[in-house]
Amino acid sequence: MIGTDNIAYIAGLFDGEGSLHIKRSPEKKKTHKGNGYRMSNSMRISMEIAMTDEAVIRWVHEVLNVGTVIKRNVKGFTKSGRRFKTQWRWRCTFRDTLFVCKLIWPYVQVKLHKVEQVIDHYDANKPDRKNVVDFDTYRRTNARPER
Repeated sequence: MIGTDNIAYIAGLFDGEGSLHIKRSPEKKKTHKGNGYRMSNSMRISMEIAMTDEAVIRWVHEVLNVGTVIKRNVKGFTKSGRRFKTQWRWRCTFRDTLFVCKLIWPYVQVKLHKVEQVIDHYDANKPDRKNVVDFDTYRRTNARPER
């Protein structure tokens, strides 16, 4: 179980250093039977926190136990002639984004509208969303072992 102080801290980090992307667009997908492709109107949902402090990003990943951490070397120099610092990014997508959004929802201020958009998108109580699996059922069936 994640403590409320950790969740509130992560919500603050997300408000200041994070971003949430929601995009609906047509995608070309491989058909399940035979050769060929089909077009699908897909929704892409992801969130990330990016900063130069590796320890904080690794801590977020460890506490939430979802997503990935990547290292990004930024090319170029600052105005003073020093190289840019290495950037670290924690990122998660789709249902993991829903999990994090539901955790941080009570504490988010700046990006509250985007967080609510993700939660509303996955709301299984909508009449036109009968094929969407309930969030609690999803978490139980896809539970990750604690580290």
